[in-house]
Amino acid sequence: MARTVAGLVPFTSIDFPGYLAAVVFFQGCPLRCPFCHNPNLQPLTDSTQDWSTTLNFLKTRRKRLDGVVFSGGEPLLQSDLPHMLMQIKDLGFKTALHTSGVYPEKLKEIFPLLDWVGLDIKGPWDKYDILCGRKKMAEKVQESLKILIESELNFECRTTCDPKNLKPTDILHIAKDLKSLGVRTYALQKYHTFPEDKNPPSLLDIESFFSHEALGPVQAIFPQLIIR
Repeated sequence: MARTVAGLVPFTSIDFPGYLAAVVFFQGCPLRCPFCHNPNLQPLTDSTQDWSTTLNFLKTRRKRLDGVVFSGGEPLLQSDLPHMLMQIKDLGFKTALHTSGVYPEKLKEIFPLLDWVGLDIKGPWDKYDILCGRKKMAEKVQESLKILIESELNFECRTTCDPKNLKPTDILHIAKDLKSLGVRTYALQKYHTFPEDKNPPSLLDIESFFSHEALGPVQAIFPQLIIR
């Protein structure tokens, strides 16, 4: 598969915890999550930016940035991902990956080239088919999670609090499950509306996950709960 670079954010302080980084977005994702705020990145289409152009830009960011985040879409779809990560490492950057976790074997292959992983947990396992738009994805994500837990790699699990498909009680259920498996870092991400959303939730519904009543029980499980 060709390197399908979809875009680049030249600076972020939140996508790679503890580091200043650039984010490279890749085109293509096998999932069809109803709350995806980048639906334009789902289809596998031609690149809007050449990888060599992206790499040349990143060369100018040395000593200004600490790392580079590979995001999407689903970056593990890229057949040249190991080579691209090695190129980034050769520039002296730390590397991070944002992934849905549906390609556990590919994730395991690139472990030596990663410094941090952000693993999306879409919802409770029994809701995964609906939340991913595809069947039997929960097993893949659970396998990726097991690989991460058993590794020494720094990672976080994070859930987008989509009020159309999740309830605060779902978040509590996820938190209890992740803690029991050995996850140490959990982040909750606020739902962001997007132009293609014809029936966006209200601000009240979006904020319902972050009230004291909703957050209290989750923070009891993860005292250092991250809110984005």
